[in-house]
Amino acid sequence: MQEPPRPQTIAGIPILFVMAAEAEYGPALRARLTPLITGVGPVEAAVQLTAALAGMPEPPGLIVSLGSAGSNRLAQTEIYQVGAVAYRDMDASALGFERGRTPFLDLPARIELPHRIPDLPTASLSTGANIVNGNAYAGIAEDMVDMETFSHLRAAQHFGIPLIGLRGISDGVAELRELSDWTEYLHVIDERLAQAVDALANALRDGRLTP
Repeated sequence: MQEPPRPQTIAGIPILFVMAAEAEYGPALRARLTPLITGVGPVEAAVQLTAALAGMPEPPGLIVSLGSAGSNRLAQTEIYQVGAVAYRDMDASALGFERGRTPFLDLPARIELPHRIPDLPTASLSTGANIVNGNAYAGIAEDMVDMETFSHLRAAQHFGIPLIGLRGISDGVAELRELSDWTEYLHVIDERLAQAVDALANALRDGRLTP
């Protein structure tokens, strides 16, 4: 496991930035932050972030999960903050549980994220281990899809740390056929995520956002 980066202090608040893959970590973000790279998918996201938090002498005051997402209804390359997140892999409906709800866990199928950056569009997010593509979007109720945010949130909740999710829409308008269909616009998303991070910092400094 990589050496966990130390949280970065903004407006007196130690913030841990978390991302899934190096491909999403472009020059604009590199100029502003050093994230924990957890790896792709719900399992790696949960394991690596939990291990990093457990190894820190003091927990961060805020976790910011950022990266790309897919959507067939939101504007491509635009940045959205996560208003609510669901776990699409969980389906215990055969036992009478609501789909998306983890049995015996006192959490709803869709978890609201209360902390918001002012003036940044909000969208709901579905996290799961599969790449959603083409007609598969018809089975997703949420606005956008990724593979890590729900896991990052659950790790953050375990340690009592608030989380903000930021996602740039990299794909979903057309069907994915190869890796470059995902990476094609990551350079644009990098620049726009960096602007969202600047907006986060400004909101923390002027008191419009208080985790």
